[in-house]
Amino acid sequence: MKSYTYRVIIEPDGKAYHGFVPALTGCHTCGDTIEETRTNLRDAISLYLENLNENKSVIPEENSLESFETVVMKSSVYA
Repeated sequence: MKSYTYRVIIEPDGKAYHGFVPALTGCHTCGDTIEETRTNLRDAISLYLENLNENKSVIPEENSLESFETVVMKSSVYA
């Protein structure tokens, strides 16, 4: 069985988090925490690839992998 590696993006969405996989159009999920969103993304990717395989569709490969983490900070702007 071939192994695939995909870049995922997790971003704040109100009081929760939204995660998606740019290389897999429509593959996204959410969670109450970053860790829950990561877990849900693993499940979403697995189901997405399983569906592609069952339909004998081409499984996309990631073109370039980058590793980065964005930290979101709330700040006050004083005028």
